Amino acid sequence: MSLGDDNGYRNDSGRTDDAYSTIGGTRQTRTRLPDGEGDGYGTPRRPSRKPRSMVMMVGVVVLLVAAIAFANMGGGRGNGDNGDRDRAGGSPNTSSTAATGTKPVQGKNGTIASGFAHDEQGAQSAAANYAVALGSVGMFKKDSRNSIIEATHDPAVVENLSTALMDAYSPEFLKNVGLNEDGTSPSGLTFVSRTIPVGTKVLEKSDTTATVEVWCTGLVGMAGQGSTKPVTATWFTISEKLKWVGDDWRIESSSQKEGPTPVNGDNRASTADEIAGAVQGYGGFTYAR
Repeated sequence: MSLGDDNGYRNDSGRTDDAYSTIGGTRQTRTRLPDGEGDGYGTPRRPSRKPRSMVMMVGVVVLLVAAIAFANMGGGRGNGDNGDRDRAGGSPNTSSTAATGTKPVQGKNGTIASGFAHDEQGAQSAAANYAVALGSVGMFKKDSRNSIIEATHDPAVVENLSTALMDAYSPEFLKNVGLNEDGTSPSGLTFVSRTIPVGTKVLEKSDTTATVEVWCTGLVGMAGQGSTKPVTATWFTISEKLKWVGDDWRIESSSQKEGPTPVNGDNRASTADEIAGAVQGYGGFTYAR
């Protein structure tokens, strides 16, 4: 799920007993990010208005999900692949997201994968997993939001960031996206907030830091009969500045930009009940190389 021009982010039984699996109560499935693999579930939607930006200046720019844009949109109507480029010459380099055969991460921090390798592959895997967590429904409830921030960010920025997010996820904001003041969905409706990484690219890397871009598509909206904010799809690129802290990669700061956005297909828009059923029936993914 995306957030604005400068920041962004956004369950249900899965089909696996993977030990690393739940974010926000959603069973998750491990994948190795093979070449060219896309998300088969997402259904194209009518183009939405451009997201509004919201920048949280607390020593870190936080990814706050596309829900900000979703809230600003008000009620909606209706129920070419860009390859990675190598840092040297800008030529296509799809192998950067190929399965490597490296053993996947074994640990987890709360409900989020942890123990990423101290190399480029580990940084990319961490960035993809963190994008998913920060774009999840769990960000809309205080307790789960704080757990996600603690699991994904450098401890040095957690306190200020958590305080800023308390203001950002205010009762008024939650009401604007259709939620109750405590972040729960109204009876009969299912709030959808998912970020799905499409590919990753390392821009800079040192022994203790890395800057990784994650190209994502996202789903955000309220599914169910009577919803005035139907689930829509967004496309955005998240840039995460990571730091090697406590034997793992953690986020120091992050930002977001719109796109790259492909042309919408001719798929018919699914009904509200179909979307709600899909969200409840399909778990998300843990990304590892």
